[in-house]
Amino acid sequence: MSRGVSRAAPSASRRGTPSAAQHRDIPQATVTRLATYLRVLGVLADEGAIIVSSEELAAASGVGSAKLRKDLSFLGPNGVRGVGYDVTRLRARIESALGLDRGHRVVLVGVGNLGRALAGYGGFDRRGFSMVGLFDCDPALVGADIGGMTVRDVAELADACRELDATIGVIATPDTAAQDVCDQLVGAGLRCILSFSPLTLEIPDHVEMRRVDLAMEMQVLSFNLARNEEQSPQQVSAASVAVGASTRNGSVIRP
Repeated sequence: MSRGVSRAAPSASRRGTPSAAQHRDIPQATVTRLATYLRVLGVLADEGAIIVSSEELAAASGVGSAKLRKDLSFLGPNGVRGVGYDVTRLRARIESALGLDRGHRVVLVGVGNLGRALAGYGGFDRRGFSMVGLFDCDPALVGADIGGMTVRDVAELADACRELDATIGVIATPDTAAQDVCDQLVGAGLRCILSFSPLTLEIPDHVEMRRVDLAMEMQVLSFNLARNEEQSPQQVSAASVAVGASTRNGSVIRP
């Protein structure tokens, strides 16, 4: 399901905005780490930092400096040997590689407990994702005001996606409704979907989907805990060095 990020050739975005700068194909694991570097650079920028060394950025991101330099090499020349990286410039390069420089308009379907929490999260907007529409099928929720937006009937979803010029759809519905909502989002022309359903939803080849399965993430944590309890602290440390990063940085959800 994860197909990585390709910037091999320029193309127009869905709304006619020029694409990000050309880049070589970037492996999916590197894409995930680039998002982490971007978060750290944002914190550094807020603190007034102008230059950051590869060692400092790597340590704050939970990776080795060699891996960080390899990841950033996909973006072209970056930094000055013996000086470091310009925080603002590197941040812009990563945003361009991730397609964040064009901004994204997000619609959320399902405003139960999870959906309300997502709708109220202010971090999306700071990272280039604007929540533009909330939808549900519950008559008790339709018309409610959540985070300054009015919840609309899911029956309006397809037309509303075109009206709102949405680029990303988020599915936070019960599993029984997830495939139907997914079909509606695809039918409305969306090519990027984030699903909080553990089900494997059927999508056409041109659509990108990411699944967030919280129970699965906790199962992974449980496995890591059980493994670490069987090993000495020295063995755990050596295993972390061998893979180049701590398992503490493997989460798909970050604050």
